[in-house]
Amino acid sequence: MKHNFGAGPGILPHEVLKQAAQAVVDFNGIGLSILEISHRSAEFEAVLDEAVKLVKELLEVPEGYSVLFLQGGASQQFAMVPYNLLPEGGKAAYLETGVWANKAAKEAKYFGALEIVATSKESNFTYIPKDYTVPADAAYFHITTNNTIYGTQLQDIKPSPVPMIADMSSDIFSRKINVADFGLIYAGAQKNMGPAGTTLVIVKDEILGKVDRKIPAMFNYQTQIEGGSMYNTPPVFAIYVSMLTLGWLKAKGGVAAMEKENNDKAAMLYREIDRNPLFKGVAATEDRSKMNVCFVVNNAEHEKPFLKLCDEKGIVGIKGHRSVGGFRASIYNALPTTSIHVLIDAMQEFAEKNKA
Repeated sequence: MKHNFGAGPGILPHEVLKQAAQAVVDFNGIGLSILEISHRSAEFEAVLDEAVKLVKELLEVPEGYSVLFLQGGASQQFAMVPYNLLPEGGKAAYLETGVWANKAAKEAKYFGALEIVATSKESNFTYIPKDYTVPADAAYFHITTNNTIYGTQLQDIKPSPVPMIADMSSDIFSRKINVADFGLIYAGAQKNMGPAGTTLVIVKDEILGKVDRKIPAMFNYQTQIEGGSMYNTPPVFAIYVSMLTLGWLKAKGGVAAMEKENNDKAAMLYREIDRNPLFKGVAATEDRSKMNVCFVVNNAEHEKPFLKLCDEKGIVGIKGHRSVGGFRASIYNALPTTSIHVLIDAMQEFAEKNKA
């Protein structure tokens, strides 16, 4: 058995994979694969409707927001956000907490002025800046709620005086949020929602239509809303698997139940990291991510042997991002608690074998 700690595309529930595999051969008994049905068919329209309904239900999306399933990943949203929301001559504010926040900010520079309200770059993004002020004259304020590479997460999201835009790619559906606090939320599916190929966007309708520039149809949120996420052929399979995953999450008790389970999994693993003399965490304790647990060995010579032990025990995807090294255990919604136990057992066994 494999224990998948990969950062993304991440682990999916086993029962979802079984349903999706069957649908690839024969979708709902219609004699056609989900890969070959028309996106305009009644069968797929029902899938899309159910996916949107589940998003609204699980996140308690209030009236006045539209839910979209788009393509291009979160990286395309880095450009779509300022394209649609940053007026010519206007200014956008960004909180820089990692590589992806930095990339999002760089895209905004093509459309207007940019203000980085705070950054933790000087510490290699090991903490979340907290002492900053959001400028009241900004068109919007952009945050990245979880930073997969560095293992940090915004634990307390402060209200913003301007529309708040959040990249929630790696922690969407992992904890309760108040959607009304945000002007727009976006998330690549491939961490907690489904396979790579679709991106969830939840946007407050009233913040749109306030820029004068002409926006190409594919990059215009209003066009996508009017087209019901089907202005062009949507990523049918990715949306279908996302629908299945959201249904699985609902059956488990919804986001609140998932948040409790995620908190328990993270606490268990951090407790071992702090206790074990061979390992140490890299993120500031108060900013530790519940989704991506980053840690290192105290002795660099132990890194390869520990990776070898993990491989022998079926633990995969544990190697840290190439830019920071060490280890990263991504413990997304679908990762069972049993896999956390296997990793902890491996850490304890390694420490026993390598006593000073």
